[in-house]
Amino acid sequence: SIPTPNSTSSLPNSSQPGSSRRGHRPSRSVGPSALDKVISKTRPTFLPPKPKTEDMKHMADWEAMMKQSRAVEKQKRKVAEERRLVREKRAEEVVHVWEKQILPDWRVVHKNPQLRKLWWQGVPTPMRGKMWEHAVGNPLSLSKVSDSYRTCLARARRSLGLETLALIDADILTTLPDLHLFHPESGAMYGDLKDLLSAWVVSRRDEGLGYVHGVAKIAAMFLLNMRAPEGFLAMRNLLERHCMRSFFGGPGAKDDVEAYYRIFDTLLADAMPKIYFNFKQHQLSPAHYLPDWLIPLFLDHLDITTCAHVWDVLLLEGDSFLFRAALALLALLEPRLFFPERKELLELLRGENKAALEVAKREQIPTGGPKYAIYGVDEDMLWDKIESMDGWWKDTTWKRLVLRELPGA
Repeated sequence: SIPTPNSTSSLPNSSQPGSSRRGHRPSRSVGPSALDKVISKTRPTFLPPKPKTEDMKHMADWEAMMKQSRAVEKQKRKVAEERRLVREKRAEEVVHVWEKQILPDWRVVHKNPQLRKLWWQGVPTPMRGKMWEHAVGNPLSLSKVSDSYRTCLARARRSLGLETLALIDADILTTLPDLHLFHPESGAMYGDLKDLLSAWVVSRRDEGLGYVHGVAKIAAMFLLNMRAPEGFLAMRNLLERHCMRSFFGGPGAKDDVEAYYRIFDTLLADAMPKIYFNFKQHQLSPAHYLPDWLIPLFLDHLDITTCAHVWDVLLLEGDSFLFRAALALLALLEPRLFFPERKELLELLRGENKAALEVAKREQIPTGGPKYAIYGVDEDMLWDKIESMDGWWKDTTWKRLVLRELPGA
């Protein structure tokens, strides 16, 4: 008779003739082998199994491809580093121009196309703090820098509750972790960052506004380039620009935020219609990704060097450059954006694409820093896309859209 699955007649035991009394150590699965991870799972069932020699050949081919891929990535990183050094050297060579022509009165860049072009190439690091202060200005007409900051900080130390302090600490934990400067236990600038954020949230209380997760990254960027009192003044004025105030304005600013989404959708439809229609097909609106970029001013997704360059131009040009940089990001991601599933699209935009994470892990690319590092996005790539819009981007178009959607802005 044919043994059934529940039959024990076919199992060896000590009472059966010829069975061994020695215990058989059961084998434990340790997961798929390296080969199992890469061999095809789609071989038709009616074909015989591959010979072992063929599997070994395919494994050798795969290892050769991976080696070549790692070499290409290494070369890319080398080229990127060489470009960075060239940019730094070029910036050092024109420091005297900044000192003699721009520093005495920075507004000259709006009148002199050559100096404006120089600003677009990036502010030299030693002058960045001072130039940012000038470019942001003080439209709020806040009192003397140190007095305004000290007053708000003193109020914060008296009145901030545990809930708000917990929100601040949670935000700081996710702030530029690869720099290790703002870690609560070991970061040299943790105290300054917490004080700045405490003073900022108190300064908004009179308007009934609270803390917004992501603002710690903006505060940290200012602290890396200037002292806390100056950083407080710059941060207050920057986040009062209309677009930023809308995204930081809570439920009361919902209509303005929706208007900015419509503006971005219009620009996207004009610049990259394929991406626009693909997003519409998957019911993805700017609400699904734009706040993640704009609230931390790209510091969640781009490395700090790239962000500093973006900030240079953003502080000079205003809200319109936020949207130009966001369009450039989508242009960089375009080859990856035509997935058949909505979930994959969302993961990609969030910097959580599983395939890209696996490649980054294999290529030993750090994944604990900016989210788009796994896609190889760097300063040169982003700036190439931004500058490629010169023939298409018109400030008049931006002004017309703002007038249409936000007539009171």
